[in-house]
Amino acid sequence: MYAELTRHLNVKYLLLGLIALTALLLTGVVHAETLGDVADRLNEALKPVYSLIVGISVVAGVGFAIAAVFKFKQHKDNPTQIPVGTPIALVFIAAALIFMPSMVKVLGDSMFSTSRSGYTWLGTDAGTDIAA
Repeated sequence: MYAELTRHLNVKYLLLGLIALTALLLTGVVHAETLGDVADRLNEALKPVYSLIVGISVVAGVGFAIAAVFKFKQHKDNPTQIPVGTPIALVFIAAALIFMPSMVKVLGDSMFSTSRSGYTWLGTDAGTDIAA
């Protein structure tokens, strides 16, 4: 019973420690004046995380591409054991991982960008004529 109680207390203190650490790291975000300031500071704080995800994505994509080459070789040596769909799937996964950072940027710009009039529709200003 004592071991179970101390285990629950350790988890409780661990969670409290994580909350305190998060509060210390985000003090600049907490003391922002407006919601826009909070978003800007949070965006700045998450830039290294984005760079890490981009790096991991590219490295994993290259790894999948190398694995696809070896799977193509295995399929050539023994087509009954390795179906051709396996290396083809690896090539598509590699391409998706390598180009994911640029796709995220383009999708983000197209979904969340605004024009001078405040909103866009099919890439044109809402107030202008499409034929013009």
